Amino acid sequence: MERIFKAIQEFEKHSVLVLGDIMLDEYIYGDVERISPEAPVQIVDIKGKSHTLGGAGNVAKNLVELGAKVAICGVIGDDESGRIVKNELEERKIESEAVFVDPERPTTRKTRIIANSQQILRLDYESREEISDYLEKKIISYVLQNKESFDAIIISDYAKGVVKKEIVQKITKCVKEKLIVADPKGKDFSKYRCVTAITPNRKEATSVSGTENLEETAKRLLFDLRLKSIFITLGKEGIYVLEKGKDPVQIPSMAKEVYDVSGAGDTVISTICLSILSGLSCQEAAFLANIAAGVVVGKLGTATVSREEIVNNLLLERSRMFHKIVSPSELIQIVAHLKSQDKKIVFTNGCFDLLHIGHIHLLRESKKLGDVLIVAIDDDSSVKRIKGEGRPILNQYERAQIISALDCVDYVIMIEREKLKEVIEKIRPDFLTKGEDYLEKQIEEKEIAERYGGKFVFIPFLGKRSTSQIIERLRIQDSFNK
Repeated sequence: MERIFKAIQEFEKHSVLVLGDIMLDEYIYGDVERISPEAPVQIVDIKGKSHTLGGAGNVAKNLVELGAKVAICGVIGDDESGRIVKNELEERKIESEAVFVDPERPTTRKTRIIANSQQILRLDYESREEISDYLEKKIISYVLQNKESFDAIIISDYAKGVVKKEIVQKITKCVKEKLIVADPKGKDFSKYRCVTAITPNRKEATSVSGTENLEETAKRLLFDLRLKSIFITLGKEGIYVLEKGKDPVQIPSMAKEVYDVSGAGDTVISTICLSILSGLSCQEAAFLANIAAGVVVGKLGTATVSREEIVNNLLLERSRMFHKIVSPSELIQIVAHLKSQDKKIVFTNGCFDLLHIGHIHLLRESKKLGDVLIVAIDDDSSVKRIKGEGRPILNQYERAQIISALDCVDYVIMIEREKLKEVIEKIRPDFLTKGEDYLEKQIEEKEIAERYGGKFVFIPFLGKRSTSQIIERLRIQDSFNK
């Protein structure tokens, strides 16, 4: 998880070329309250209209939203839709030098009629004819002349005629050292031979492979197309990943609510591309892509996802999967993100050996001071030095699991007592707490908090209880029984 958080920050260091079918997605919104007297159809009372980049344009838009530098290569028509596309690209600072105009074909436009938050009709304006040999040469020439400017190439094929086999094969032959990821279309995948990876959906992949078995499908495509990896998107079931030389893995979906799947595939391929560029494995890239797609399908229309949204959902998922237990270095990144959202951080620490009512009281009262409670648990070696031989009774992993099960606790770290000062200085919590039994003692954490402006709070006793007292009572009882 620490690697994933770091990789997300690395997204902004990468430059990606998107090559494919550029579209304009248009949305017409309205209400439906009547049926037409002319025919048995709904009457849409138009309330508004909007447009956004679609197809390869939406891939580029996703990459920009994720922090990357982006250029796009494709073809538009000499029409109003084409001019809107150019303006949209310019507004998002997407390099569009290689967006070529063909006066003989229209700009692909998909007009969706939305009534009462439901899509009721889509109108497509397009040509599916392959682009001319002249435009093919211009695209190949641009890619080869500028290949050093890009860390990766995404091929966004919507079967509208731009992604010709000759273009893909020339690029894969001449740009071997680059990461090339393709979102394929059609029944013939041979044009994608020797790209790095492809991201078909289940229907596309099984149709081409000739088998409904996912593992066999993935293996056939990986071998036949000489790929390094394949990501088969499964909708609500997640993503099936097969990497050369490794066993296949299915990463489950992270979507909570699905409003619109438009553009989810564009989000997946964008996230996978940047994840691999940032050093993540294919499985980690698929996991992160599922997080991103889960956000996008919860939005209406062709949407994108930001790094902040991914991190927010990743933190939620991390807590669910790993029971709130993080490493100190992960904690530093998590707290930085939480503070950017103006969350108040509360920090407390201790041995927490044999959890008792006094511990519960300390933690509950500490949580009341802020939004997020972090508990630092002394590791086993620290407890032994502080408490002596025979301690801890429970090892650090058992203690961390028990503390993380409490609703009032948000994050738990296991740490050597000597390194506690360093962590506190790096995360600078708003509040540090201790039980009032430390009131008369000199506490280094208190001095640190006062230096950076944090508040140190002593939590009143709920009756005098301690783990040592419990252990002594158990020893007496055991001696008595003997």
